[in-house]
Amino acid sequence: GQRARPLQSGARRLQGQYRLMDAESAAILDWVSAQSDAMIALTERWSTINSGSYNLAGLRSMRAALAEAFAPLGGEAEVLPLAPITQINARGEAVAVAMAEALTIRKRPQAPVQVLLVGHMDTVYGIDHPFQTTKKIDATILNGPGVADLNGGLAVMLTALMALERSPWASNLGWQVLLNPDEEIGSIASDPLLKAAAAGKKLGLVYEPALADGTLAGARKGSGNFALVVRGKAAHAGRNPEDGRNAI
Repeated sequence: GQRARPLQSGARRLQGQYRLMDAESAAILDWVSAQSDAMIALTERWSTINSGSYNLAGLRSMRAALAEAFAPLGGEAEVLPLAPITQINARGEAVAVAMAEALTIRKRPQAPVQVLLVGHMDTVYGIDHPFQTTKKIDATILNGPGVADLNGGLAVMLTALMALERSPWASNLGWQVLLNPDEEIGSIASDPLLKAAAAGKKLGLVYEPALADGTLAGARKGSGNFALVVRGKAAHAGRNPEDGRNAI
């Protein structure tokens, strides 16, 4: 399931950490702390959109909602088609499966420092999955499809960029956001986009959930996708088993 502690606790933790900062930095973090309710509302709204990895219509609705939310940043948005992926069906046949499109947003591509911010818009919950609604379990925990992975991360990403754009340092920093629709199935179709976007960047940030104690995860293990097809030959188990070959 998806259970995320809301963002107020993280904002409160900031209070004691920037007392020694300059006034300008502290004012920006004060602004970030004041965005908690808006961030939670965004997370709830996005989590009501079924965006399972194979739900193309739902992913396109999610992409449109994200494009609308990121539009005030003033970046240049682009929808990027993805090639179909190959999967093995129940008959052992290779079939092409269509993928939804990715979304990228760029701002100040000529700035001296370039950073990449990556997140995904898909969840593991298909269109027929019973887990479709978001609710508050108590005053500190929000429960819903994709709340932690990754809609909450997208709200953090958006708010961080909004804070940057309010700051005096924005002019020297260019950024690219890349939101892919297939992370939960291995980012197979979006892999070329991720590699291309990473080229030339000074820093890359992926907005997956932190560890259970709130520690930022600095590395992740890889993933692999394998399909094994074994063919047998049917025969009656009682009359002529010697004529068959069990696929198992």
